[in-house]
Amino acid sequence: MSVWFLLLYLGAQLGFSLWLSRRIKSEGDYFVAGRQLGTGWVAFSLFATWFGAETCLGSSGAVYESGLSGARADPFGYGLCLLLLGVFLAARLWRGGFMTLGDLYRQRFGVGVERLAVLVLVPSSLIWAAAQIRAFGQVVSATMSIDVTLAIYLSAVFVVAYTFFGGLLGDVFTDLVQGLILSVSLIVILVAAVSAVGGPAAALQSIDSERWSLLGPDESLFEQLDRWSVPILGSLVAQELIARVVASKSADTAQRASFWACGIYLALGASPIVLGLIGPSLVPTLEDPEQLLPTLAQRLLPSFLFAVFSCALISAILSTIDSILLAVAALLSHNLIVPLLGVTSDRGRLLWGRGFVVATGAIALIIALYAEGVYDLVETASAFGTAGVLVTTLIALFSGYGGPAAATTALIAGLVTTPIAEYLLELPAPFLSSVAVALISYTAVATLERRGRVASEA
Repeated sequence: MSVWFLLLYLGAQLGFSLWLSRRIKSEGDYFVAGRQLGTGWVAFSLFATWFGAETCLGSSGAVYESGLSGARADPFGYGLCLLLLGVFLAARLWRGGFMTLGDLYRQRFGVGVERLAVLVLVPSSLIWAAAQIRAFGQVVSATMSIDVTLAIYLSAVFVVAYTFFGGLLGDVFTDLVQGLILSVSLIVILVAAVSAVGGPAAALQSIDSERWSLLGPDESLFEQLDRWSVPILGSLVAQELIARVVASKSADTAQRASFWACGIYLALGASPIVLGLIGPSLVPTLEDPEQLLPTLAQRLLPSFLFAVFSCALISAILSTIDSILLAVAALLSHNLIVPLLGVTSDRGRLLWGRGFVVATGAIALIIALYAEGVYDLVETASAFGTAGVLVTTLIALFSGYGGPAAATTALIAGLVTTPIAEYLLELPAPFLSSVAVALISYTAVATLERRGRVASEA
């Protein structure tokens, strides 16, 4: 890919964020786009936030290696996550008037639990952002033939600047451009791959029958349930999704957008799946399955379209990084530092929000530089379980049972038990085990809280 093509593409992204920054006057404009987004904008942004490079490279590679069972998380799991978001949470979250997930915790459990929730949520997001920055740097390094470390520095500076100016409004607008580029690229590669096999009928015949199974071989029932639960339930209460839901202009818009996002995700997610299924017929000996899409793109597309595809992968990474930086900055600024300092002016809150985008990017850069690789970062991020956050969030939205002590216990239990269940005990269903422990902890402490209140009133 031409270096100038990449520079022009990235420059256009930055210029667009600068242009949109003129419309941002307050913290609400910056973090939730003034709560004025329509269905299409929210739907496509929800889709682009989850449909990243991992979806394209990871799911196609997993299907290439394991058959259809490799697509359980992406796109099926994350698609179902968006469906559940629309059915159960989107309208409730919008009607709550929240800016972040921390706002729900403050309203339901108090300031102390709000701050604890922020401290639980932020570390995994920072590590995940570091993984994306490192991946972005590696793409830039390969494209521009420069040192990887320098490329990571340059990538971090670009991403922070791009997010600093545009906020969620810039994120949503560029998500549309980035998502369209990625979608068109995938469809073009799919058409070229199916044609190379001999057409749709020949493509279907080339797929071995056992590769159509959604069930992984030699997996117990608990292992299968856990594999489905992590993307469906573990991502359901992510701040990146919640920010877009509450940025909608109405509760109905938030709900419709979630349904549309689910449909778009599953429809476009079919391309990597089909490519993974027919991949062995086109590239029978591939050492790294995650290189299937780049390999097919390089073999089947003209040089210009291959350049567009490379930009599409960069777009997928960008749409993930800026969402994470905004989510972490919103939690730290809006829910932690601004209330502690007593900042009340719109200008002051906006400055703190932008400042934390820079701080978040700097911390993610440091983590990215000192990590051994992208895989190590992703593995570390997964150890910070979301089980406690899932349990307390759902209870906060649907029940009045339990108070601050119960929520605190569940958050800590979910944080601690996930890595223990996965790495120490090596349980077959570490995520679901952690959810169960968090739920039991919440219920037990909530019961004690209730008995204590009854005893005191008596």
